[in-house]
Amino acid sequence: MSHNRLKAVKKSEVDDFLFNEIQLLLAEKRTAFSGLRTGIAVFALPLSVISVLIATSKLYNPFQVLNLLIVLLVLNVGLICLGVYLIMHSLARIHHLDGLIKEIKLKHSSIAAFLE
Repeated sequence: MSHNRLKAVKKSEVDDFLFNEIQLLLAEKRTAFSGLRTGIAVFALPLSVISVLIATSKLYNPFQVLNLLIVLLVLNVGLICLGVYLIMHSLARIHHLDGLIKEIKLKHSSIAAFLE
């Protein structure tokens, strides 16, 4: 095999490797966005439950169902904490993956045109 042909094969393998790496990073980014959507949904659920309780507060006496309200509020606080964790973790992951993709774009300018 000639030297130029060997260089072309190696460059092709490097390009394939870079495209595969970028595809993997973008797949991980999609997964992080999915986690973000889940975190937002988990965060919104307790807020909607509390708003329903407030809207229907004239239909019940809070002191008669205080045990149930306390359990419900504790569960809501737990869900809010879980939602905040999922959102923060996903945002940090997305930021990290964006940095990795930016590094690849800076190192390999020929690939940068495909990543805009």
